[in-house]
Amino acid sequence: MDVSGVSASSYYQTAPAPREVQAGPDPREEQDSPPTLTEMMEEAQERAEQREEMFQRVKNNRRYGDTAMAAYSKLARARTPAQVDAASGYARRQIAQLRAAKSGDSENADRIQAAINQLQKAVNRAGRKKRELAQEKSSAKRMAKLEKEKRTREAKRQRHELRRRQTQRMIRESGYLREADVDNRIQSQLAASKLELRNQMRDLNAAAPAPLDSAIQGYTASAVSETAAPPPEISLQA
Repeated sequence: MDVSGVSASSYYQTAPAPREVQAGPDPREEQDSPPTLTEMMEEAQERAEQREEMFQRVKNNRRYGDTAMAAYSKLARARTPAQVDAASGYARRQIAQLRAAKSGDSENADRIQAAINQLQKAVNRAGRKKRELAQEKSSAKRMAKLEKEKRTREAKRQRHELRRRQTQRMIRESGYLREADVDNRIQSQLAASKLELRNQMRDLNAAAPAPLDSAIQGYTASAVSETAAPPPEISLQA
């Protein structure tokens, strides 16, 4: 069999040996290398600062819940209808201020709304206390009249009923304070949990892998670089 040009054996004998190319470090390997101790310490310090800032912000925002507790404290100390009106007026003013703050602080909107709800309850309960104080005053006048008329038994029964009503009212008012305190604590925990979850989501997004398009492009480039060039075409004649 004749070969036009150069025979196959002579071609493989005279073909130059491929040059060995020393490949540099793969940037992908450098990117996937574990972080150094210094980088880990810096990252831990940064997360600690973020956590401290989170709790500091939650602590500063506690004033939203303190307004309801202050309103209930004023309401519990009120002994006259005028003092009850003052406590109710304080709660109304705080509601107006919180509504204005809610439009400018969307991050704490839920916490502000919870404080507004508690203050609205305080306004309604102030109206109830005014009615109760009026009833207690009427009962005290009736008791005094019975004592003046020497109706001792009826006066004693009236005094017992008056004390019972006052005791029930004071117990109920102390319950208002506990309710506001518990709600304030719950809102603080929810605010801290939401902020912590937001920070975790941000860390996850920062550590997320590259998009799919970038991965496909990297895979295609790697496949092309690893594909060998085809050998030269050899024409053979029978």
